[in-house]
Amino acid sequence: MNTTTSQTTFSSGLSDFKQLTKVGLSLSVVFSSVAGYLLAAESVDYSILIILTIGGYFMVGASNAFNQVIEKDTDKLMKRTMNRPIPTGRMSVNSAMIIAVIFTILGIGMLYYINPKCALFGAISIFLYTSVYTPLKPVTPLAVFVGAIPGAIPFMLGWVAATNDFSIEPGTLFLIQFFWQFPHFWAIGWLQYDEYKKAGFNMLPMGRKDKGAIKQIILYTIIMILVSILPVLKQTGDFWIYPLTAVIIFLLGVYMLYFAIQLYKHKTDAIARKLMLSSVLYITLIQIIYVVDKFLH
Repeated sequence: MNTTTSQTTFSSGLSDFKQLTKVGLSLSVVFSSVAGYLLAAESVDYSILIILTIGGYFMVGASNAFNQVIEKDTDKLMKRTMNRPIPTGRMSVNSAMIIAVIFTILGIGMLYYINPKCALFGAISIFLYTSVYTPLKPVTPLAVFVGAIPGAIPFMLGWVAATNDFSIEPGTLFLIQFFWQFPHFWAIGWLQYDEYKKAGFNMLPMGRKDKGAIKQIILYTIIMILVSILPVLKQTGDFWIYPLTAVIIFLLGVYMLYFAIQLYKHKTDAIARKLMLSSVLYITLIQIIYVVDKFLH
């Protein structure tokens, strides 16, 4: 009986820990870092890759934990967040803070072991997410612009980990993921509009669920597509792609743009969900495509 109880306690504790650090999101961020590393590395150092993966997870996990401590009261108001460990009382604020601080120290420490530039970008990411983006969310829709900066760091972080250099190549990777986040987050903002409203957040541009917001989504999707195929011009240093690769990426972008245009026509949540899912597909596939292209050079 005691064994069963302790197993249940452990599994629920583990589940809470995973929710606090948002394991799913953290893994997608780590995936971006690994893609950035593979794009830049002349030869793969697996020890660095493992440290980058674990350090990256700690970095994102710390940001998410701090975020949930700050938003513990607003999380209670929204369906998708009310069952998180802190609002339900399953985890104390102190416990969450301890995890967040330990993750910050371990994450930045591991990134510093790779090189100081990695640690700097990791620290900037945690600071902006927790100290600027999170407090701005109830104040202005412009919070999304601030949040897009830490969100865009992981892809370029991999390149910096491999080269110990920040120049046009990681800058281009940053821009790709930076512009991608607007249609992605605004699609979520559209879907969660009423829920966010309960918590006093407004994530849509100009704060309204209207055609104006969708025009912004379309504009940023087009910019994202153009930035994503920019490396075909071979003006972005060592990061360049073949014309066929650019065509494939362009078509993936058009697929996403199709849902943005459909959303403009119909303004339904069902299409907003398809746009959001197509954006996840886009960022995942183009990172794989870039890496495959690089190994064909």
